[in-house]
Amino acid sequence: MRSQSRGSSPGPSLGRRALLGAAAGVPLLAACDGLTRRVSTTRGSRDRLTVQVYGTAVETDSYDALARRFESERRGVTIDLTVVPFAEASTGVDAGLAAGTAPDVFRVDYPTMGVYAATDQLLDLTDPLDELVNDVAPAFREAVDLDGRVYGVPQHVDTTALVYRPDVLRDAGVSSVPDRPQDAWSWEEFGEVADRLTDRAPDGGAAFAVNWQALGAFRWLTWLFAAGGHVYDEELAAATLDSEPGRRALDFTRSFFERGWVPASTSPKAATFADSLFTSGQLGMVFAGNFLLPAFAETIADRFEYAVTFQPRDRRRASEIGGNALVASREAANPELAADFLDFMGRPRQMADFCAASVLLPTRTSLLERDLDFAVAADLMGVYADQVTTIEPRDVADVTTPTFAEVNDALADELDLCFLGGRGTPETLRALADQIDESAALNAAGSGS
Repeated sequence: MRSQSRGSSPGPSLGRRALLGAAAGVPLLAACDGLTRRVSTTRGSRDRLTVQVYGTAVETDSYDALARRFESERRGVTIDLTVVPFAEASTGVDAGLAAGTAPDVFRVDYPTMGVYAATDQLLDLTDPLDELVNDVAPAFREAVDLDGRVYGVPQHVDTTALVYRPDVLRDAGVSSVPDRPQDAWSWEEFGEVADRLTDRAPDGGAAFAVNWQALGAFRWLTWLFAAGGHVYDEELAAATLDSEPGRRALDFTRSFFERGWVPASTSPKAATFADSLFTSGQLGMVFAGNFLLPAFAETIADRFEYAVTFQPRDRRRASEIGGNALVASREAANPELAADFLDFMGRPRQMADFCAASVLLPTRTSLLERDLDFAVAADLMGVYADQVTTIEPRDVADVTTPTFAEVNDALADELDLCFLGGRGTPETLRALADQIDESAALNAAGSGS
């Protein structure tokens, strides 16, 4: 992640940047609106760390177990763990940073942590995490790096692959599905499969759906990356969406709706989730993240068989980066203890235990090369582990800019207009490029750069 590429979470980040900028003494864009709730924890002390996390019950139970393990190895140290809903996590941290009550350590998704580092809110962990970052692929380091300094533990990564029903594909005459990365379907081959499934889709269903709902519009960028495109130029200074790769990616994804391959109710701004349609038996295939596999194992049970294959390729193979980091506040009461805890959480044993229990992928290369004892769906995780190897540093830089939340909002709005509202590809790409450039210019002006 370069100096311009620090990010914010999907959502109203304009106010968040202003709030954090005020806390750091950096003049940014606007006053904070509605971010006044203090976090429920108070800052720790010399022998006590306050730690805020969110996640599934399995994830938060794992955090508690690892916190107790740390306490057992550091006699006299207490970890005060607070669990909050994901929707409240950033709001509470933002307010806490401004008020001086933020937790010492907190969990944050990769794009969101960028705005904290960019406004000097995070503890520099470059030296304590030296061993970890040397075992992490460049793309994952990009997610926690600012100007060559490391500001978080890239605890895990998740991404999307193509989950499918073998019975539905067989009934449609699809006799084989790629089981090796080099055999991943091309876009054209995937389209042929989708045509076959459209004619033989489950009752009332469709060939497939894409998981770009619920602030997930950024997942459309996987298609842009696969076409050889990017959101920004190499300096991250100007939008490059309005390009041949951009047109190719948008034309192809627009065809999902024009050809009836996906339900109209699954556009980026829709309230219907793609995975819920799959678990209810209405789809032959679904683009889904590995974090959904535990839910699939529970909800699908023995109703039908499902398997997973690689995302379709175009000029290259591509994926989106998902996952979370653990970071420490620059104002932590005991920065040495906070850094020690984060180093502990990034060690191979802790990372392997957390990821295996939660069905998430580790960021350590040494662990990705091992077969972890995943709690469920271990036979499917190899495809996801391969998918994350397609993530390139520049892909990560694109989705971790200071204005990424605005980009994500613009993607949702403009893609919906294109997919469902009849707006053409050239007009959509120009509108996106204009909004991205405008946001970047306002951010640069507000930060004084």
